[in-house]
Amino acid sequence: MELRYRILDPTGNITALAESPVGAAERQAAAAAIMQRHDDVEQVGFLNPEGEDGLPALQMAGGEFCGNATMCAAALLSLRCGGGDTVRLRVSGAGQPMEVKLCRTGDDSFRAELQMPPAIDITERAFAFEGLRGRLPLVRMEGISHMVVESPSPFFALLDDPETAERAVKAFCAELSADGLGLLFLEGEGQERRMTPLVYIPGSGTVFWENSCASGSAAVGMYLAAGNASPTEVSLREPGGVLHVASDPTGTRLRGNVRLAASHIIEF
Repeated sequence: MELRYRILDPTGNITALAESPVGAAERQAAAAAIMQRHDDVEQVGFLNPEGEDGLPALQMAGGEFCGNATMCAAALLSLRCGGGDTVRLRVSGAGQPMEVKLCRTGDDSFRAELQMPPAIDITERAFAFEGLRGRLPLVRMEGISHMVVESPSPFFALLDDPETAERAVKAFCAELSADGLGLLFLEGEGQERRMTPLVYIPGSGTVFWENSCASGSAAVGMYLAAGNASPTEVSLREPGGVLHVASDPTGTRLRGNVRLAASHIIEF
């Protein structure tokens, strides 16, 4: 079949969104075809401008929730529909519609703010892997979970051992029966920190050292706010750029940038 899709850049977390209708049975093959053609694509989503209830719908290839792809979909919908500044859409892994506020910054670029789904819970639990043992904060969210790994933890050594880290994130994901799992290596203190995200999505079989992770950034904001017992704002410098998070009892808001690149058509 012919597949039309668009490449987008949300803070370096390169995302492909399929604009052609693709049935559920063909999505894995379509995603694999796109990722085989583009080495820099970290995730693939399928966009339906008119979902079952009239709202646009975004379905990720692995069925996970993805904040960066949500902002990308909103930007693409805004561009196609005349540049609306607020877009509501349904996203896989999220029980309620998402709302994205957009500010156009160029012909094909936007600043986006997304109200993130709340955490199901924020806990701390013991983990062990290949001789490493310790307790780690775990933020469970709809459609994905995240483990926060700070430098005092023995697991922080995994940042310098990518192959072992990738085995670990897969093992932890299976242990937690999670839809997806991120290991978030967090450095620094205060309102400006560095984060390196490693994300595994079993539904699509992908494991990436992502250039940025929106849901992981939100998870860090929630974790810090819970630890501080007060509203928290943090700017996270990730390999692809900076994501800004504000978290308080009313919710967690994520702000980043989205740039739309070229459209493509392939046969698969």
